[in-house]
Amino acid sequence: MSVDVFLGLQWGDEGKGKIVDVLTRQYDIIARFQGGPNAGHTLEFDGKKHVLHTIPSGVFHDGVSNVVGNGVVIDPVIFKRELDALVQVEPNVLSRLKISRKAHLILPTHRLLDAASEAAKGKAKIGSTLKGIGPTYMDKTGRNGLRVGDIELTNFQELYGALVAKHEQLLAAYPDFTYDLKEWEGAWFEAVDFLRSLDIIDSEPYFHDAMAAGKTILAEGAQGTLLDIDFGTYPFVTSSNTTCAGACTGMGIAPNKIGRVFGIFKAYCTRVGSGPFPTELHDEVGARIQAAGHEFGATTGRPRRCGWLDLPALKYAININGVTELMMMKADVLSGFDELKICTSYKYKGALVDHLPYKLEEELIEPQFTTMAGWSEDLTQMTDEEAFPKTFKDYIAFIEREVGVPISLVSVGPDRQQTIIRG
Repeated sequence: MSVDVFLGLQWGDEGKGKIVDVLTRQYDIIARFQGGPNAGHTLEFDGKKHVLHTIPSGVFHDGVSNVVGNGVVIDPVIFKRELDALVQVEPNVLSRLKISRKAHLILPTHRLLDAASEAAKGKAKIGSTLKGIGPTYMDKTGRNGLRVGDIELTNFQELYGALVAKHEQLLAAYPDFTYDLKEWEGAWFEAVDFLRSLDIIDSEPYFHDAMAAGKTILAEGAQGTLLDIDFGTYPFVTSSNTTCAGACTGMGIAPNKIGRVFGIFKAYCTRVGSGPFPTELHDEVGARIQAAGHEFGATTGRPRRCGWLDLPALKYAININGVTELMMMKADVLSGFDELKICTSYKYKGALVDHLPYKLEEELIEPQFTTMAGWSEDLTQMTDEEAFPKTFKDYIAFIEREVGVPISLVSVGPDRQQTIIRG
């Protein structure tokens, strides 16, 4: 069996949590392959909203295993808090969860380093969620990190102390930054003890055995392609590979085992924090989209910047990931606009280009737009694409022609029931 991959094609916040929840009924295993508690996957069903940060989004389904893969970084405190809340809603959550021994741990000092570094950048800050993600991945690539499997070792306390000592030396470089590590450590070690009680596994053979047994697996990405450490809008990116290739390194899956690649995108664009955003709207239209779409970060609560759909960026993401089918989110938010704009190319350094260039700063790039008629109909009550207004059908068809990949699913609201599969 192959592994299907599901990932975001923009700057994150595309609505991945809802769609993984919808897709889960087709799979035996859901696996997160990168990122950490900087993610916020929102699921809404039965009139209730649930936000997941590190836990895979298939956790509400009976009979489905949910694996936190080796490419994920885990803050034990946030992880425990998230699970404690989930157990109140779904008592069987713990029996459905497995954690890779090779996933890295976020230490209290990682969070302190994140905060100190971001504060020192001033206006040049990258918009970190301050969860310690970047410093943890830096220790991973620097071969200093602690992994989940280390908490099972007899010398774990010694390993922890050595890494903290290194971090305290780095924190000394920020004389204006003050902290009390003891305030953080009590809850952290308590959460580590809790982590020891969970199902910790060697995840690569688990996935290989599952494929050999004919199990169906969906790899769930966090953030979005344009935040990828290599291919995103660097340096305003996350610290992991958010692309399809990241599923291979974040789970131990060979490239030839990848099957379908689902790419999810909003009918418009949003971005949280700093960084270039060519189609951003700084007017009442952008404010209207923000309000209608409830565009505030699920993890940070920060308002999301809003803009028109960017097709050169979308095509770039499709090509990097080998996307086989698209899923459009939040089309209902655009109801009521007389006209809509779609960016189809850029004027970059005076020349017209239809690809994502090296730099996207606004002084170098001018988006070129196609204007289309909007729709006034409320999409949220529609259950079949035949009910879609013609102008919305035209919007979908235009995107499909431009990017060359079919849109197989359209979301018309936050609830799992407000999801239309296209024939």
